[in-house]
Amino acid sequence: MICRVHLLFAGLCAALVAQPVRPPRGGSGGPPPGWGGWGNENDLGGSLVRTEGSGVIDEDQVKTAREVASHSTGTPMWENPRGFEKDVFTFARAIFKVGPNLAPGYGRGRRLGWWVDFPDADLNLSYRLQQMTSMRTDPEGRVLKLNNPDLHNYPFLLMEHPGYMLLKEPEVAGLRKYLLAGGVLAVIDFWNSTEWAGFAAQMKKVLPEREWTELTFDHPLFHCVFDLKGPMQRIQVPTMQFWKRDHDPNDPDSPIQIDRGEGSQKVSVRTLNDDKGRIMAIAFHNTDITDGWEREGEQPDYFAVFSERVSYPIGVNLIFYLMTH
Repeated sequence: MICRVHLLFAGLCAALVAQPVRPPRGGSGGPPPGWGGWGNENDLGGSLVRTEGSGVIDEDQVKTAREVASHSTGTPMWENPRGFEKDVFTFARAIFKVGPNLAPGYGRGRRLGWWVDFPDADLNLSYRLQQMTSMRTDPEGRVLKLNNPDLHNYPFLLMEHPGYMLLKEPEVAGLRKYLLAGGVLAVIDFWNSTEWAGFAAQMKKVLPEREWTELTFDHPLFHCVFDLKGPMQRIQVPTMQFWKRDHDPNDPDSPIQIDRGEGSQKVSVRTLNDDKGRIMAIAFHNTDITDGWEREGEQPDYFAVFSERVSYPIGVNLIFYLMTH
């Protein structure tokens, strides 16, 4: 049984202050040099993958977010009192393999995977939780394969860009055991109907007896710490490089970013629930909430519009709600 820690959210800051703005490591105005997300091969064979800008990661060796170089503007450092290193919340991220995108149109050939926004998103959100609330967080973070027995030490697990995820039987069994034991999976930053179908098919292997439920904005997750305002479309966070600054929020036909493929316009939040209605998995589709964590130091206007108003409030609410329910 995975124990979910009761978190006390006291002394919330009235407003966030962005980290110092520094030039992104990969430059601005588009994907960083060397990023394999545009038709290049990210899977280098075996356990090696090329990331957005942090270099090559060995999936068999990597254990924490801290040991991987930032590919944005750097990540904050902090410490917890000695003797209480394990008495903290640890942000954990799932490692998985992806297959080729064979669909016509947007993104043909792209093989974005688990490493998107890593490690910056993980460490920045962990720091903000430590800074804005009374909870203590692990300054290292964690990254694990789905069949790793250590997975059961971490009740919260992030999965990012799983639209072309391909799970092997040990991973299916490992994730199923984790979710049935009380762990919870949060899925963010995947787009369009093709990616949803790919991800949903893999989750059907994990929990074939469960069906997805659509959340509405009156769900307490959106109001438990920060009282977020609907409708659901207001939580759409564009990937920073694709943000259309002339977007008119009052015009439903005004896109917030470049086209991400058929079925990528409307935000949805869906859950797989257990027999008691507890969330086992939650998927934020068609919104890049993690980019608001990852890129907070790159552009002050992006921070003000998306990091401060959407991404961090949702991140805090998400952790609080999932860990107390």
